[in-house]
Amino acid sequence: MSNLPEPVQVVQLPDGTYTYADHLPAIQASTGVPQVVHQHIHYAPPDRTVQRIALGSGIGAGTVAAGVYFGPLLVGALTAIAANLALLAFLAAVLAWGVVSVVKSLGGPDGKAAAKTLAKTRKRRR
Repeated sequence: MSNLPEPVQVVQLPDGTYTYADHLPAIQASTGVPQVVHQHIHYAPPDRTVQRIALGSGIGAGTVAAGVYFGPLLVGALTAIAANLALLAFLAAVLAWGVVSVVKSLGGPDGKAAAKTLAKTRKRRR
């Protein structure tokens, strides 16, 4: 009689890998009727293609976490930059219009002549 535990049996799975017999999943009795899963479009999981590709290629969870964290952060930063540039462009247009209006009104005949000359040269360039 031995005091040592019984050795665990190693089993080769159909895909060729090996595992311990005590780690195998429990065998479920089959009913013979195929299981039909009704899944509506509203129950579909969200699209996580980038995460699946990253994990599938062995890059790791760090890349997935970075994509999840920095993706929305990048979108927010680009949106803020675009809003600032739009505001600056609007401000520049308003200031240019204001300067032209002031020059026309305060410049007298010389200002109006200069505005006409500028308008003519613009038309010729086009």
